[in-house]
Amino acid sequence: MFAIFCTDKPNSSEIRAANREKHLDYIQGVIDRVILAGPTQTDDLSGMNGSLLVMEFSNKSQAEDFAAHDPYAKAGLFESVVIRPWKQVFPEG
Repeated sequence: MFAIFCTDKPNSSEIRAANREKHLDYIQGVIDRVILAGPTQTDDLSGMNGSLLVMEFSNKSQAEDFAAHDPYAKAGLFESVVIRPWKQVFPEG
């Protein structure tokens, strides 16, 4: 499994909104690989500022390929994307 941490560029809420449906369709297309997925929020909970996905991939290059083809990434939403191997401990995986 891999955790994909995406941080939005500052002042990019319009890019996020314009590409949200394509992004959700992209995730839905691989829903069998998704352990969890959702946006990170600002400290005051007034907006979104990134994404966190934990997904099943055989290797890091598959996770990188998935992240690179996300409509959000293609639209230039992300300031950074960090992908790390992840091990589920709780609830027992």
